[in-house]
Amino acid sequence: MSLRKGTIKEYMFKSEALAEELELLVYLPANFSPLYKYSLVIAQDGRDYFQMGRIGRVADELLGNDEIENIIIVGIPYKDRFDRRRKYHPDGEQHKAYIRFLAHELVPFLDDEFPTYQMGHGRTLIGDSLGGTVSLLAALQYPHTFGKCIMQSPLANEAVMDAVRNFEDPHLLELYHVIGTGETDVPTTDGNKANFIEPNRELHKLINQKGFPCFYEEFEGNHTWKYWQADLKRALLEMF
Repeated sequence: MSLRKGTIKEYMFKSEALAEELELLVYLPANFSPLYKYSLVIAQDGRDYFQMGRIGRVADELLGNDEIENIIIVGIPYKDRFDRRRKYHPDGEQHKAYIRFLAHELVPFLDDEFPTYQMGHGRTLIGDSLGGTVSLLAALQYPHTFGKCIMQSPLANEAVMDAVRNFEDPHLLELYHVIGTGETDVPTTDGNKANFIEPNRELHKLINQKGFPCFYEEFEGNHTWKYWQADLKRALLEMF
């Protein structure tokens, strides 16, 4: 029996926090019905997750086999690498405004538009690299809004470590964290290269010390979609 495929709808959303219009890609499962409740997966690097991560196909398979609960996936594409850094990097000029957009504008819109659970544990942020970083920082800032976070090879700098160190309610968040053992020389958006594996090990150690519920694994691979795509199925199974 062939799997039924979900649909992807495109929306344009005017953000006051960012003073710009953003594109949203919304995946609805094949059996979508307003009579059911759905958990939200909000993906940074939204177009990448649908095209290179094939997250829609992964969800089709898992939902078709009744392996995960009902989900709606919302992808937020970036305009270019400069836009991505401005919004996702802890030092980016629009970083704080982007997190405000996620919590104060996007979530109310999605809760109004779709039959969601309207509670923290019904919303998961997901992102790769800097997208994983901003997902974690948003969840730490708004733990009652975002109860779960999936990080695939996040940037883990001192700003991230400080945010985790200063967070007082680790029981509110459920984390999924993977990093590749080959991520020792990763090209960054500022034109330099960075070792991602060691800072991520330090981040994991701190997450453990703080007592966050967390799935952590180091995969054999590097900082590319080849490995993040292969990891997506397990990520969704773990969180849903």
